[in-house]
Amino acid sequence: MGRFLDILDELRVKCPWDRKQTNESLRPNTIEEVYELCDALIQDNKKEICKELGDVLLHVAFYAKIGEETGDFDMADVCNRLSDKLVFRHPHVFGDTKAETAGQVSQNWEQIKLKEKDGNKTILSGVPSALPSLIKAFRVQEKAANVGFDWAEREQVWDKVKEEIGEFQTEVANMDKEKAEAEFGDILFSLVNAARLYRINPDNALELTNQKFIRRFGYVEEHSIRQGRQLKEMTLSEMDSLWNEAKKQGL
Repeated sequence: MGRFLDILDELRVKCPWDRKQTNESLRPNTIEEVYELCDALIQDNKKEICKELGDVLLHVAFYAKIGEETGDFDMADVCNRLSDKLVFRHPHVFGDTKAETAGQVSQNWEQIKLKEKDGNKTILSGVPSALPSLIKAFRVQEKAANVGFDWAEREQVWDKVKEEIGEFQTEVANMDKEKAEAEFGDILFSLVNAARLYRINPDNALELTNQKFIRRFGYVEEHSIRQGRQLKEMTLSEMDSLWNEAKKQGL
């Protein structure tokens, strides 16, 4: 870590690109690096995970370096503040509070956050507005559940899913696009709730399906090229046949 921070200090002085960077200019790259890390994690590629963790760490240290230059904070402040927060939010480890399960820890976590001097004033205010919608839905539901706003039995969520699908179908039949869009959002929200209740991360689940679709569609496209044909020249039946071949091969 010391070597890394020394190198960053030198780059900030001697490299024209590093020298000109600001919080604003780094932000888009930071988002990209986090997504690249997420790709490596979902692929369980250990070599890439290690590499991408380094890239994310670079951005953390870079922001801390800029903070040091403005006299606001440095890397030590970042680490110390994080350490203080971890100790404060884990009284079951560093204090006398009892928490035997991960669920109890999560419930305590939200209550503790509200007690922090600079904590969020409301339960949901801590959910970043810029989060992707699917992740945001999961987080707001999770936070609400941690204070008791949840189904008594998780199986009850399926009645809600069916209700929302019915309301969507009604608006589609009525040709009301605006209301149909709102009802479709309700379907997605209720399905995210179902995923949460069954301890499935909906964003991870959807990305796995995205990757599966890409692999199978790529198989179809590859075989169409081998046949000297374009996909648009193939019938749906022909494409379905290749798709099923891909499934049988475990793609």
